[in-house]
Amino acid sequence: MNFLRNLLAAIIGCLIAFGVILIMIVIFAGIVGSSEESVSIKKNSILELQLKLPISDYVGDNGMDPFTGAFMEQSQGLDEILQAISVAKDDDDIKGISINNNFMMAGLAQTQAIRKALESFKENGKFIYTYGDFYMQKDYYLASVADSVFINPVGGLDFRGLSSEVLFFKDLQEKTGIKMEVIRHGKYKSAVEPFIANEMSEANRTQIKELIGSLWNSMVDDISKGRGISSADLNIIADTLGGRTPEFAKETGLLDGVIFFDQYEQKLRNALSLGKDDDLNLIELQDYVIRSNKKVIKSGKDKIAVVFAQGEILYGEGGPDVIGQGIINEAIIKAKEDNDVKAIVLRVNSPGGSALTSDIIWREIVLAKEKKPVVVSMGNVAASGGYYIAVGADKIFAEPTTVTGSIGVFGTVPNMTELAADIGINAEQVGTNKNSVEYSVFEPMSSEFRGYVQEGIESTYDTFLQRVSQGRNISMAEADSLAQGRVWSGVDAKRVGLIDELGNLEDAIAEAAKMAELNDYGIKKFPKYKTGIERLMEDLGGASAKVKQEFIEEEIGSEAYSILKQVKSAMEQEGVQARMPFVLDIK
Repeated sequence: MNFLRNLLAAIIGCLIAFGVILIMIVIFAGIVGSSEESVSIKKNSILELQLKLPISDYVGDNGMDPFTGAFMEQSQGLDEILQAISVAKDDDDIKGISINNNFMMAGLAQTQAIRKALESFKENGKFIYTYGDFYMQKDYYLASVADSVFINPVGGLDFRGLSSEVLFFKDLQEKTGIKMEVIRHGKYKSAVEPFIANEMSEANRTQIKELIGSLWNSMVDDISKGRGISSADLNIIADTLGGRTPEFAKETGLLDGVIFFDQYEQKLRNALSLGKDDDLNLIELQDYVIRSNKKVIKSGKDKIAVVFAQGEILYGEGGPDVIGQGIINEAIIKAKEDNDVKAIVLRVNSPGGSALTSDIIWREIVLAKEKKPVVVSMGNVAASGGYYIAVGADKIFAEPTTVTGSIGVFGTVPNMTELAADIGINAEQVGTNKNSVEYSVFEPMSSEFRGYVQEGIESTYDTFLQRVSQGRNISMAEADSLAQGRVWSGVDAKRVGLIDELGNLEDAIAEAAKMAELNDYGIKKFPKYKTGIERLMEDLGGASAKVKQEFIEEEIGSEAYSILKQVKSAMEQEGVQARMPFVLDIK
């Protein structure tokens, strides 16, 4: 009897659950449908560029998915932003753009790509105005493309040059008794330096200084053109903090006006020649994306496939924020075997990760290159493992502000011997053969085990050099001279021969079309990620973990939480790593 009662209860529970899901589907479909119908652009409108979400190169939404945009998105696609600006350029209803954005959550190369698209937008005689309560350096870099830049009278502008901060954990390890055993190759491969030292090595200091110097020079060059201020004067303004108050910023030429937001809105009205009673039509970017996504800028039976590889490189399937051999190789194979696809562009935005996964993806790129041209476009960062997978292509493009190179490998192994002794833990091992007990975190690392790991590091480094030598058509000795884990900006990478051209994704696509001898072509984007409803179910399942993470960060503070994440990431790394030589926190 109990069995039947429980069975009936389970059946009823399932029916209720399915009913709830069905109702949710209908509601969300209605929301999406109504939102699409409500997006109408009036004549004499202004596109409001307010970037509220973190920016990814690609979010992988399926345009046929009725739930796309119905859920709380965690990021916004750079490809959609650039598409919207490009469509708005030729949209007679859009007369200008208003940038109203603070604390932009994007990488430097992504910001540079948006800035370049805005420069193109102005070529059609349309205006760009920008307003901010406070401009961080990256926000101002974007804003400097505008015809006029305004700020709140009690706001501020941060313009002081770039800096980078690296945290060191050697003393923390000694105090806790938990340490990271480090094996590496490359004098600049300093991803592991925080675990073996208390201060920055001269080699690391040199490469960081040269890197951020090159990035800063690229920013200053663009700001100089946008504002009509010489690079020398901009550096003087940065050195003297000449933009630290709105009044100073206006006097030095960084800004055009110090006004309140209602006064800014009046300037927008004046730019449109509106009367007192005329409505100011501001179109939010999120709404305009719905319209712009329906516009096909490039068309044709022949296609160029754009494969987006973004995030840390880890062994496995991968996803929107993780590069795994599963999802990326599947995308490359689909593009390779699609008869309509005549060329492939691989967009790489990654600090690296698993050397094994990098090599698996590299091999698939080499195989694809045998059938059709493959061009790489580098985003914010394509370093170490990110460069590894890029070097198999026919040609490599990078933004001037891309961080790349970092040809080197390392391994880290956690050890808790001292902690175990302090708290009274003694571990004993029993094995059948001499090396059957490979390693225990509760015992000191043996010289034999360290030797085996070092052997693997050296072998992987040699393989990495071979890939670079083959891909860039240089000798192993030349590859080694550019390696040792050193990082380069896009500008410097072009100078030393690690990339072929400076340019954005559109430039890489144009080169791929040229190599495939295409005049008219469309774009196919890969991979396709999970649908909106699938992501909703996952988000509901992972809500508890997300709440816990947010609670911890709130309790211990964002700085301490950042340290915790770095240590946790290092502890979880498996196998030989080909990743950035440091956590690049540019301020």
